Amino acid sequence: MDASTVNELIAGSVAGAAQVVVGQPLDTVKVRAQTAPSGMFKGPMDIIAQTVRKEGFFALYKGMASPLVGIAGVNSLLFAAYGVSKRIISPFPQLSLAEIAAAGAMAGAVNSVLASPVEMFKVRMQGQYGSPGDKRLRAVVSEMWKDWGFRRGVMRGFWVTVAREIPAYAGFYTAFEFSKRSFAKNYDSQIPVWALLASGSTGGIAYWLSCYPLDVIKSRVQLRATPPEGTPVQYIAREVRAVVAEAGVSGLFRGLTPSLLRSIPAAGATFATFELTREYLKEITGV
Repeated sequence: MDASTVNELIAGSVAGAAQVVVGQPLDTVKVRAQTAPSGMFKGPMDIIAQTVRKEGFFALYKGMASPLVGIAGVNSLLFAAYGVSKRIISPFPQLSLAEIAAAGAMAGAVNSVLASPVEMFKVRMQGQYGSPGDKRLRAVVSEMWKDWGFRRGVMRGFWVTVAREIPAYAGFYTAFEFSKRSFAKNYDSQIPVWALLASGSTGGIAYWLSCYPLDVIKSRVQLRATPPEGTPVQYIAREVRAVVAEAGVSGLFRGLTPSLLRSIPAAGATFATFELTREYLKEITGV
């Protein structure tokens, strides 16, 4: 493994921790909007109000342990896969936006391997509403492994995650690079931190707009009491029909508002932290 990839792994780990800490409360709101029984909440603000009133403020951070533990691996894999994908697509450092999109899609597909179980355990923690029977993460992990095994338990929702991550990261990296390059035209040297934050936020918004209905389906599949039956195409189509039957087409976009609001600080913090950490490591290692 070359030094450049090692730098991307380290910077990705640091950036991932920043993402989780900044974005977890609104991620909890998003998941509950996607998966709560119909009529339980009136909207995102009601989710926040009821959660804090019934479960306490830190319930908004429910499920954070899973991504916080796994995010080092997930983001390291994502950023390293993106770096390797860019080098596979072109030997030149300045890729076109179409090439950036292709590299992002490749990185998203690779990232699904770790993102799927991390997301699955997070969603199952967030889908608990403060009842006496709520389980800790260790119990959730043990239960899924014992009852359903690796493929149908730990990796439940893998193919939906793959289907989500490919367009999501194609959109994410394309918007990020476009925004960053637009800012860079006004600066002779490194662009300022605020521009990195803004570029990351733009990428985060593009991420959700590129994939959101699939994220709703993923959350529902991962929170089911039993594994989905049939091929991935069959159970994804079945969940889509179920959502539309319950809430109309708008049901496929439940939770989009908190997702977009979350993406502004979370994605901004992620990419600013990644770029700054990578630049720091570059000064130390020279690559």
